[in-house]
Amino acid sequence: MMLGNKIKLIISDFDGTLVNTFNANFYAYQKAFEIIGKNLTQEKYNECFGLRFNEFMSLMGIIDQNSMSLIKQLKHKFYPDYFNLFIPNKILIELIRSFHLSGGMTALASTASRGNIVEALKYIGATDIFDLIYCGEDVTKAKPHPEIYNKIISYYGVTPSETIVFEDSAIGVSAARAAGVNYIIIDKNFYGN
Repeated sequence: MMLGNKIKLIISDFDGTLVNTFNANFYAYQKAFEIIGKNLTQEKYNECFGLRFNEFMSLMGIIDQNSMSLIKQLKHKFYPDYFNLFIPNKILIELIRSFHLSGGMTALASTASRGNIVEALKYIGATDIFDLIYCGEDVTKAKPHPEIYNKIISYYGVTPSETIVFEDSAIGVSAARAAGVNYIIIDKNFYGN
């Protein structure tokens, strides 16, 4: 008979999992694109949502480093203007908060930039629920590669079987599977709060 393992670590993705940030990200990027004379439609952004910045730029046909740098700066500047469009996943936030308060280990794993993540967590009042935050600049390989999950698991010294991940995207789920961790897929039903 095989017994289950106690979950010691919860790892959550941010965009689409902890918070529905689609509209806030879209409008901030759209404004940045307009300033450099480019058009970003919601349909095109939908195809790129969740990708790392460089992959997103490549799919948009933007390869000039100066344009990329300017878009990144402008998006970071405009993003807080749209935080009011966030839809926090209150159910997941409270689950993680309760787990953390009970002594469990918690981490956030996102391809987004640290600056954006920290500001967004402040806005939704969730800076206190994560012991560790790993962002795009903390890894060399993006999801679906498991590097971000492997690093967090190694940091805490737990096993993949003692870890559970919350993810919303196929890319994130692939990363969780590759790391050998348990996962729960977050969909629109988790936002019924």
